Amino acid sequence: MVIPSNPWSALWQRLPAPIRNRYILVLTVFFFVLIFLDKNNLPTQWRLWRTKQRLLEEKAFYQQRIKEAKEGAEAFELTKERYAREHYYMRRPGEDVYIIQESK
Repeated sequence: MVIPSNPWSALWQRLPAPIRNRYILVLTVFFFVLIFLDKNNLPTQWRLWRTKQRLLEEKAFYQQRIKEAKEGAEAFELTKERYAREHYYMRRPGEDVYIIQESK
């Protein structure tokens, strides 16, 4: 029985042939580094994607709120003019206002 001088050599020989292929080994290490250790790793990309989706949802929500506020402002403009005419007897230039009170 021959004892190998290098313990790593014995371990290397026990690995299956596809894992011993240096190209597959280098690609595996390369993808591991890209997925987990790089600045733009997969967890960071996932977190950024979720943030982007949340911001897009908020954008749609606030655009809807802006649309509702604009509609409310337009309705307020009409109501404001009517209220001023009825309660403060305001009028436009060249216009006559007749006050008719209902009898009770």
